[in-house]
Amino acid sequence: MKTLFRIAMIAGLLLAAAGLFLGQVPAPLPASGEVWSCPMDPDVRGHDPGKCPRCGMNLVKGIPEPVEYVMDLRVVPPAPKPLQPAKFEFTVRDPWKERPVLNYQLVHERLFHMFVVSQDMNFFVHNHPTLEKDGIFRYNLALPQPGMYRILGDFYPDGATPQLIAKTVIVPGKPPAPVELTRDYSGKDVENMRVELVTDPPQPIAHTKTMMFFRVKPGDGLEKLLGAWGHMLAASDDLIDMIHSHPFLADGGPEIQFNMIFPRARNYRVWVQFQRNGVVNTAHFDVPVKELE
Repeated sequence: MKTLFRIAMIAGLLLAAAGLFLGQVPAPLPASGEVWSCPMDPDVRGHDPGKCPRCGMNLVKGIPEPVEYVMDLRVVPPAPKPLQPAKFEFTVRDPWKERPVLNYQLVHERLFHMFVVSQDMNFFVHNHPTLEKDGIFRYNLALPQPGMYRILGDFYPDGATPQLIAKTVIVPGKPPAPVELTRDYSGKDVENMRVELVTDPPQPIAHTKTMMFFRVKPGDGLEKLLGAWGHMLAASDDLIDMIHSHPFLADGGPEIQFNMIFPRARNYRVWVQFQRNGVVNTAHFDVPVKELE
C-alpha cells in the first residue's frame, strides 16, 4: 500500500512539472477579502482596485460611511434683481468641527457641479463654480425673473463621500404662477439632435426602479460630456427632490439608459444633456410618478 501511495505522489509531481514545462500556469490565488467600491455608484463593488465601469471614477478601498457635509451659500447682493449679475459663493464645511474643506476629488472632470432650476422650471443651468484660494467656490449668474430658485451643489470632499446639497435663493418681486406639469414624453429637437424617451414601466412608480431609455438621432458624432455619455437632473414639481445621475448603460451609440428611483409620487421634470460634435444638447421631459396601488 505504501508503495502504491509513493508511486501516486511521484506521478502527481511529474504531471505538475510537465504542466509548468508546457507553459501552463497554476490557478490564481483567491482574491483578498478587501472590498473596493465606487463613491458615485456604491452598488458597484469588487475585490480589486480599478475604475468604475459605469462612471469611470477610481474605486476606493472599503465602503465609506455616508456623512453629510455642510454647504453655505452666500449671494451678493443678498436680494438679487432680475437679469442683473449676482455672485454665488459656496463654502463647504466638515460636519464635525465645521472647518472649511480645502481638498476635493474630481467628479466628472470638475470639483463642483452646480444646477439651478427656477420655480416655473423654465430656467435650467448646469455649470461649474471655480474654487479660489480662500477655499470658496464662486460663480456669477443673472437670474431671469422674480421667484424661487433651487441651487443644487454636487461635490466630493477628499476622504468623504460625494455630496448633493440643495439651497434656495429668492429674487424679490411677483413670482410666476404655480407650475403644473403633465406627462410629456414627446421627442425633442434640440441643438443638433433629436432626443426621444421611453420608460419601463411605462408608468413610473415611486420607490421602485424606473428604466429610462433615451434615443438620440442622428446617432453619429456622440462624445463624452465631462467624462460621461450623458448627465441627467430630475426635479419634482415642488423642487424638493433634486437628483443628479449618469447613464447606467451607454457605449457611445444612440441608445442611452438611465436608472432612476423616484422618491415620491409627484410630477418630475427631467433634463438630459448629451454632447454631439462638440455641441452640448439639453432636452427635458415631464414624468408623472404614481404610488403603488
